[in-house]
Amino acid sequence: MSPVAARLAAIQARIAAAAARAGRDPAAVRLVGASKMQPVASLRAAHDAGLRRFGENRVQEAQAKAPALPADVEWHLLGPLQSNKARAAAAIFSLVHAIDRVKIARVLDAEAAAQGRLVRGLVEVNLGGEASKHGFDPATVGDEIAPLAELTHLRLAGLMAIPPLGPDAEASRPHFRRLRELAGELNARPEWDGRLVELSMGMSDDFEVAVEEGATFVRVGTLLFGPRG
Repeated sequence: MSPVAARLAAIQARIAAAAARAGRDPAAVRLVGASKMQPVASLRAAHDAGLRRFGENRVQEAQAKAPALPADVEWHLLGPLQSNKARAAAAIFSLVHAIDRVKIARVLDAEAAAQGRLVRGLVEVNLGGEASKHGFDPATVGDEIAPLAELTHLRLAGLMAIPPLGPDAEASRPHFRRLRELAGELNARPEWDGRLVELSMGMSDDFEVAVEEGATFVRVGTLLFGPRG
């Protein structure tokens, strides 16, 4: 077993244990290998061990890596998207985790429509109100994104957040809980009608807490692949 395969198995076991503690089905939690600045060999090792979802922060990096990996890989964009990269993003990514502006959602929808593709997206929420982070204000996100329910080729499917840095994993819990509650509030609105089912939250340091609080996607990089190159 390769080192990456061993780490993958350990992470999956921890996800399963966290799901069990919360009374959840472990299959409802999907691991995304956050592969930013990782060599293709490491991604291949993870793929050989069964991982099929990889997340990149930059469109260009995914474009460079995709030809070197099997066609069954599901590519996720984890970082913010600029308008001038929307066409390329629509062509390669199945899920865009960080829709942080109404404008970028509309641009991505138009590019996906032009290519005849359906792209799923998650709305990024800036839970801590941090100036250094992207995302919608949780107090106003409902009204701001309401018109996006009508998009036809970008289908918003849930929420994403990166909580403020804390001293330990438990410090993230109230933020993860708030994101879950916010999704419930938005799903009660008629324009969404329960559509926002995905919660992308939790990384190497706090993914178990995220699973306990309802994460459906966890984004794990360093713990899986080791330090970035």
